Amino acid sequence: MRTKDEITIIPDEKREKCVTGIEGLDTILNGGIPRGNSVLITGSCGTGKTTLSLEFLVHGARKDENCLFISVTEASEKMLNNVVPYDFFDSSLIEEGKLNFVDAPDIYKELGLIDKSEFSFEEINGLIDKINDIVEKNDIKRLVVDSVTSICFQLKTEEKIRDFMLNLMKTLSSHDCTSLLVSEISPEASRYSQYGVEEAIADGIIMMGNLERQGDLLRTLQVVKMRGTDHSRAKYVLDLTSVGVLLVPMLKGGGEERGGERL
Repeated sequence: MRTKDEITIIPDEKREKCVTGIEGLDTILNGGIPRGNSVLITGSCGTGKTTLSLEFLVHGARKDENCLFISVTEASEKMLNNVVPYDFFDSSLIEEGKLNFVDAPDIYKELGLIDKSEFSFEEINGLIDKINDIVEKNDIKRLVVDSVTSICFQLKTEEKIRDFMLNLMKTLSSHDCTSLLVSEISPEASRYSQYGVEEAIADGIIMMGNLERQGDLLRTLQVVKMRGTDHSRAKYVLDLTSVGVLLVPMLKGGGEERGGERL
C-alpha cells in the first residue's frame, strides 16, 4: 500500500488541460479535457461521434501533438474519404506524421487474432502491449479508438472488458495520452455503453444523441461526467458544419438559441 507521502495529488484547477479545439466544448469542460483522461464518446449511429473524435485529433496535430486514430469498425481509408469535404481536415498533417491511422484488423493479424471470436486474457494483454508500443514509439498524445464497443464484443465477459479498459486507460495515462473511446449504443439504451462496464471505468462520458423536434432530427451533446474538472451538464444542440462541430445551447423549452433568437 502506498503511503500519503508517495501519492501526489494535483488540484483540479492546476491539472493540465488537453484543449479539444472544438467550438463550445472547451467552454463546457472549463478549458478542456484533463490531460491523460480516457473519455467515452457514446451514442447511437449518426450522432457525429466519429467526426467529433477526428476533429479532436486534427486540432491536436495542428498544435504539434502526435495523434493516432485506431479504426476498428471500418477501414480508415474509407472513413477518410467521408471527411474530405470538411474544411477542418488537413491531409498534410498525415504526410507530416502528426496525424496517424491504424486499422485494428492489421494489429489483430500481426498478433494472430484475426480469426479469433474471443480473446483470452493473455491475448488482451498482447493487444494492449501493441497499442502501448505504437503510442510510445510515436510519442502519441491524442488517441481515438473507434469503436471500443467492437473490441469489447470479442472479450465477451465483464471481467475481461473491465481488465481491458483498466489496463488500456492506465497505459495511455502513463504516456500523458488523452483518449476518446467511441461507444456504440442503441437509441433506446438506458445506459451509456453496450456492456455497462465501460461507463463506470472511463474518466469521462460525453453523450451524443438525436432529438426529434418539429419534424427535424437534431444532434445533441451532453457531458455526463468528467473527472478532474468542473463542467456543464447542460444539453447542447450539435451542428456538423463544413468547418467542424459547432455547439449551440439548448433552451429548457427544447429549442436552440442562435444570436439571441430562439429557434
